[in-house]
Amino acid sequence: MTLKQQTISGLLWSFIDSIAGQGITFMVGIVLARLLSPKEFGLIGMLTIFIAVSQSIIDSGFRQALIRKQDCTQADYSTVFYFNIGVGLFLYLLLFVSAQAIADFYHEPVLKDLIRVLGLGLILTSFSMIQSTLLTKKIDFKLQAKISVIASCISGVISIYMAYSGWGVWSLVYLVLVRYAISSILLWLWSKWKPIWCFSLKSFTGLFSFGSKLLVSGLIDTIYRNIYYLVIGKYFSAVELGYYTQADQFQSLPSTNLQGIIGRVSYPVLATIQNDTPRLREAYKKIIKSTMLITFILMFVMVASARSLILTLIGEQWEPSVIYLQMLCFVGMFYPLHALNLNMLQVLGRSDLFLRLEIIKKTLAVPIIIIGVIWGIKVMILGMIALSLIGYYLNSYWSGMLIGYSMWGQIKDILPSFLLAGVICILVYLEGLFILLPPMPLLIIQLITGVLLTIGLCEGLHFKDYLYVKHIVIDKFFKRNIT
Repeated sequence: MTLKQQTISGLLWSFIDSIAGQGITFMVGIVLARLLSPKEFGLIGMLTIFIAVSQSIIDSGFRQALIRKQDCTQADYSTVFYFNIGVGLFLYLLLFVSAQAIADFYHEPVLKDLIRVLGLGLILTSFSMIQSTLLTKKIDFKLQAKISVIASCISGVISIYMAYSGWGVWSLVYLVLVRYAISSILLWLWSKWKPIWCFSLKSFTGLFSFGSKLLVSGLIDTIYRNIYYLVIGKYFSAVELGYYTQADQFQSLPSTNLQGIIGRVSYPVLATIQNDTPRLREAYKKIIKSTMLITFILMFVMVASARSLILTLIGEQWEPSVIYLQMLCFVGMFYPLHALNLNMLQVLGRSDLFLRLEIIKKTLAVPIIIIGVIWGIKVMILGMIALSLIGYYLNSYWSGMLIGYSMWGQIKDILPSFLLAGVICILVYLEGLFILLPPMPLLIIQLITGVLLTIGLCEGLHFKDYLYVKHIVIDKFFKRNIT
C-alpha cells in the first residue's frame, strides 16, 4: 500500500472511529441532557480540569515520541507502559487525598465522592495507552473504530438507564468509567502487543528528552482549555457552567473531532517524510486546505442554526446555551488550524519551539480570564476569540519558517473557504429569521439548505479544495485505483 493509500485508508477509519464513537457519545449526551439538569452537568464540568490535567501527565509526551521514533524497540514500549501505570496510580491517589479540598473550593460537598470515583478512569486508561499508540503509529484505525463503537454503545446504555432510574450526576460518572474500562479490556484482548519485564533508563531518557517538552506544552494547553470550567464553576454557578459545558461540547464535536481525525493520521504520515521538505510542504498544504474547508462550513452552519439545534436536541431548559454556542464556534473554527501548525513542529522535532509558543500564548490568556471574572462569560469568550487569532499568528509564523509555508500563504489558501462558508452561514441564518416553524422542522430545513448550498456553490464554482476532497471520497468508496 502506498503512502497516499495508507493515509486515505487511515483517514477513513479515523473518521469512522470519531463519528461512530463520538457520535454515539454525543447522542447519549443529548438523551442525558433531557433526563438531567444543567447543574448536574456543571458538577462534572467542575472536575474536568483535574481529570484532563492528570491524563496529560500520564501521557507525558511519550505517545508522540513513540510515534515519531522510527526504530522503537520492545524496551521502549514496555518502559513507557510501566511508567504510565505508575503515574496513573500516583495521580489517582493524589486526587483521592485532595478530594475534600476540591469540594471545599467549589462549595459543593458532593464533589468529594465524585472525584474519587471518576479518578479511577486514570488507572484504566494508563493500562492501554501503549496498545492505542501502536495502532496509531501503524495508521490502523479500523480496530480502534470497532472498540470505540462497542465501548460507547455499552457505556451509553448503562448511563441512560442510570439517569432514567434516578442516579442523577452519577450516571455521567459511570458513562466515562464504563467506556474507559471496556476500551482498555478490548485493546488488551485484540491488540497483539504485550509488555515484557523491562524498564530501560536509556529508553526512558531518550524518549523523555523529546516528550518532556511536549508534556509541559500539553499541560499548559490542557489547563488553558479547561481553566474556563474552573473559573465559571468558582465565580458563577454550577448551572451557568452547565450551560457553558453543553455549548462547548456542541462546538467541539466538529472542530476538535475533525482535528483529532486529521491530526492522528497526518502526524505519523508526515513523520515518515520529515526529511523531504518539498514533499512535506505540499502534503501539509493539502491537509490544511481540505481540513479548513470542512471546518469553516460545519462551524458556520452551526452558528446559523444554533437556536434550533439546541432547542431540538436538548430542549428549552438549555436555551441560555445558544449564545455561548454561537460565540464559541468562532473560537473552535480556528482550532484545527492551530493544532496542524503545532503538529508540524512536532513532526520536525522542534518540541522546544512548541513549548515556548504554549507559554507565550497561555500567558496572554491570564488577563482574559481576569476580565471574564469581572465582566462576565460573554466578554471572556470574546477575549478567547481574540486570543485564538493571536495564537494562530504565532503558531503559523514558526511552522512557516521551517518548511517555507508562511501565515500569509496559509491565509491565501484558506480565505476562499472562509468566505464561501460565511455566505452559506448568512443564508442559513436568514432562514431561521423568516421561516416561522417549530425548532425541529426548522433545523431540518437549515441543515438541508446548508448541504445543498455547499454542494451547489462548490460544484458551480469548481472549488478546488472541495473537488480534492470529493475525489478522495469517490476513489475510496468506489474502490478505484489511487495513483
